[in-house]
Amino acid sequence: MNKRAGIGFYLFLVLFVFLVMFPFIWVFLTSIKPQSEIFSTFRWFTTNPSLDSYEAALTNRPLLRYMLNSFVVSGITTILSLAFASLTAYAVTRLPIKGKGLILGIVLASSMFPQIAIISPMFNLVTDLGLRNSYLGLVIPYITISLPLSIWILSTFFQKIPFELEESAKLDGATPFQTFRKIIFPLAAPGVFTTGILVFIAAWNEYLFALTINSDDVWRTVPVGISMFQSEFSVPWGDISAATVIVTIPIVVLVLLFQRRIVSGLTSGSVKE
Repeated sequence: MNKRAGIGFYLFLVLFVFLVMFPFIWVFLTSIKPQSEIFSTFRWFTTNPSLDSYEAALTNRPLLRYMLNSFVVSGITTILSLAFASLTAYAVTRLPIKGKGLILGIVLASSMFPQIAIISPMFNLVTDLGLRNSYLGLVIPYITISLPLSIWILSTFFQKIPFELEESAKLDGATPFQTFRKIIFPLAAPGVFTTGILVFIAAWNEYLFALTINSDDVWRTVPVGISMFQSEFSVPWGDISAATVIVTIPIVVLVLLFQRRIVSGLTSGSVKE
């Protein structure tokens, strides 16, 4: 019975992984098919694999420029969000401030607004500041979106750190900022790292603000740039699939390289010793 249960579990696991990975597998298989086979047949594998779609994706459109824009915007957003969120989370969880619950409630409420509800005032703000078609024009709304999530996640990690360490630092004459910089922040590093990865991926995949604010092709990010591959009379699915594979590789490599830290951050504080 146990053996059957084990076999059933592994079969379910294989089926689950296949269902999750199916869109990515299909995109990759489409990217190596000749254009004629994409529309004429519904076969899984092609007998004549080709890299023409990858060449077209890199030459017909400035895909590398889109990736550079996404890297810069996502990187700046991640750094600034972690800087502001870590200080805010430390203040509301470790310092004697009244109304901590209200502050966190307001932060949570601000994250409930859909992007379409705030895109108009954001667009007007960025336009009045003269920041359209620039990196900073996207960083401002991205920080607005990512800060509430970052504050909530980091608050959870900061709350798990023993208060005795902070009290010992105070007895040694450390200021609140010194305590934060030398004790609290290093101990919460796994959580900070995990939050940074989540913020980076969210900024990398954001579409609505990027489409509205940066209308110049030179300043477009990856999601918007790929959506512009289609022409008036056709949709080059091979080029789109190849571009999707290319822009997914950096994220996959990033997650694989820091997999242990991400898992450590997600599970930190979940088990009490």
